[in-house]
Amino acid sequence: MALFLSKDLDDPAHSRLGIWKITESEDELRAMISVPNDELEEISYIKSKSLRKQKLAVRALLDTMFEEKVYLSHHDNGRPYIVNSVTNISISHTDSYVAIILNDNEDVGIDVESLSRDFSAVEKKALSEDEIEDLEDDQTRNKQLAIYWCAKEAIFKKFSQYNLDFAEQIEVERFHPRNEGELEATFTDKDGYKEKLQLEYMIFDNHALVWVVGE
Repeated sequence: MALFLSKDLDDPAHSRLGIWKITESEDELRAMISVPNDELEEISYIKSKSLRKQKLAVRALLDTMFEEKVYLSHHDNGRPYIVNSVTNISISHTDSYVAIILNDNEDVGIDVESLSRDFSAVEKKALSEDEIEDLEDDQTRNKQLAIYWCAKEAIFKKFSQYNLDFAEQIEVERFHPRNEGELEATFTDKDGYKEKLQLEYMIFDNHALVWVVGE
């Protein structure tokens, strides 16, 4: 078992965070998990071996986070939900890690990314003019861009709105990237309503992870 982290978060909404390090082969993951046949069949159709392993690792992590057997499905917009539980869920994965956040009452969002990626395109693709001005011109720049991207992806997953403009509708307050910390952000919906958000992030094993719960 490659459970990397499982803990109750110290937030007012009492969320749970789980991280799985993918060290197993595809066959090993299949052997250790309890997964409905229709879900397993859906995974089998995925051409990418890496993505199949990621999907299987999601199930392995779910098995450790729930005492009972749960059934995972997705809304039309791609947002995951648990069929037989009221618990809200958000999922993210890379080639090496799967991350899940759970909350019984609040919508949640999570994103994990490998810092081996070049995030330079994020500057033009997803940042506002103020956020670009806040970028640091040193060796932490790629890490800072990765945290910006993870934060905006996590917020996007929390609200699950179509055609969301990351640069215009999600504003992350200035921060200096550390190994872990908190972020403040503002989400503006299509009607102009603004909502303040608190996020947390951590850097581990050359990965960036950000999550958001409630306000």
